[in-house]
Amino acid sequence: MFSKRIVSKKELKSICGIPYSPQHIARLEAAGKFPKRIQLGPNRVVWLISEIEKWIEERSALRDCQTTGEAGQSSDDS
Repeated sequence: MFSKRIVSKKELKSICGIPYSPQHIARLEAAGKFPKRIQLGPNRVVWLISEIEKWIEERSALRDCQTTGEAGQSSDDS
């Protein structure tokens, strides 16, 4: 079995649950906010699933680190 598994652009959504469009993923990559793609050929790109999983874990950790004071605030918009 391979130690480094890869996912295609379509598999980002179907396997990893990434809901972003290809254009948005490219913008995030350019800004350094998403793992870099690997060019397999002229028309084929993939990502390492380990890097995608790490990126998701980082997003989850950011959510979990939010201050609890924000959750208790009420909004005048309701």
